[in-house]
Amino acid sequence: MPRQSDARTLSSLRHALHALRCFSQDEPELGITEISRKLGLSKSTVHRIMATLAEEGFVHRDEETHRYRLGLSVLSLGGIIMSNLEICREGQHLLEEFVHRFDETVHLAVLEDFCTVYVSKLECKHPVQIATHVGRRNPLYCTSSGKVILAYQDESMIEEVICRGLQPFTPNTISDPNRLRTVLTQIREAGYATSVGELRPGVNSVAAPVRDYTRRVIGAVTAVGPAARFTDEKMKSLAKTLISISKEISNRLGYYERPRSRDMFHASHSIGRPT
Repeated sequence: MPRQSDARTLSSLRHALHALRCFSQDEPELGITEISRKLGLSKSTVHRIMATLAEEGFVHRDEETHRYRLGLSVLSLGGIIMSNLEICREGQHLLEEFVHRFDETVHLAVLEDFCTVYVSKLECKHPVQIATHVGRRNPLYCTSSGKVILAYQDESMIEEVICRGLQPFTPNTISDPNRLRTVLTQIREAGYATSVGELRPGVNSVAAPVRDYTRRVIGAVTAVGPAARFTDEKMKSLAKTLISISKEISNRLGYYERPRSRDMFHASHSIGRPT
């Protein structure tokens, strides 16, 4: 039946996409057995999927080890995405200036589903570098970029994140729902967020929100570094510059800050006044 054929095609496509998502920075090469285990599919099915992906250049098979890694077709598609992602175009030189001034690693992160994804990263020159990379997905509740994005989302989304579970990654991870709600309120008041060893021990970060022309917070500018350098005072200092950068990027994305009600009152009463 045509419908059964369509269903099988969609199922195969879904399995192929899931196979591509098995690869990560931590696991850049995988064998059939590993992919089979991750997907819960038979080895014969995975072998057919990977053979098809290899034919189209989405994966490459090492003839000696028989292991797979992502192919150049993925890189090509990723390059198209990055070159057309407006937040990257508008933020690139601002991030470069930040690194030049502070010599700290800085990222642009965006919201995707219930995670943040790094879409840009500029490294500092310090010998101890932080293991982050473009494409890395992090939870919303335990990183500075995630929390500053989550703080400005609808209440329903905040509750959904809580319902999905606040898995503790370190002793500092916020795993109590009421505590998270309180922290998100504080973030909205301060205009920036910090993370002190909440995702990984000894790694701190600070982030400011980026808005688009609809006024929604869609991403964040975040600086990440070791706790030894990223003290409370250092993060407060960096936050001022990150807020400035995030506002500049937001403006370039079409966001404008509405005048305060008092300013609007004075403006409306000055119209038509003789000068």
